[in-house]
Amino acid sequence: MNGWEDGASPASTMDLLTPHLADITPEGLSLTGDVTADELDLAETDTRLDGPVAVGLDLTKVERTVCVTGVIEGTAVRQCVRCLKEFSEPLAFSLRVVFEPEPKAVPPAAKRGEQRKKAAEPVDVEVEETDDEIYHYQGDQLELAPMLREQIILSAPMHPLCHEDCAGLCAHCGKDLNDGPCQCPAEPTTNPFHVLRSVKTEPK
Repeated sequence: MNGWEDGASPASTMDLLTPHLADITPEGLSLTGDVTADELDLAETDTRLDGPVAVGLDLTKVERTVCVTGVIEGTAVRQCVRCLKEFSEPLAFSLRVVFEPEPKAVPPAAKRGEQRKKAAEPVDVEVEETDDEIYHYQGDQLELAPMLREQIILSAPMHPLCHEDCAGLCAHCGKDLNDGPCQCPAEPTTNPFHVLRSVKTEPK
């Protein structure tokens, strides 16, 4: 990632989130800056951020296809699935995505003609497999905010925990067991062999 030279100003948020294809030179284009949840249209129901996130991206272009790699760093606020308390968690991950031009709409009549042609002349086409996620753009400008928002949402853990040995809440009184045991009586354990033994001893 290229750093900013002394005396140079980093790109504005608008330039960072909406770069022009013409600005991507053969050597590539590096973008660095801070973006907020509002600028990414990121709702708290998706992922709650504690302050802005630092974004560093490298863009390379081959004809009209743009490869975007980079890192996102910040702090996210999660809710523990066991004790339901909120906690701060470092947000740091790398990304690699590809932007391609939005496919042009084909008239219905042309589609039907194309389908008849394909039916008459079947052609084997090799599909190039890639692990890169593909996004689309229109015109000569990229819209990076939706991509960044989606990547931040996808980076969230499925079952966030404030710490691995979180004791959670009591199922009866709701006390946070991380603060100590509650006063609820311990549930008696049922011995399956005892139940089986009682069934066998019942008179027929």
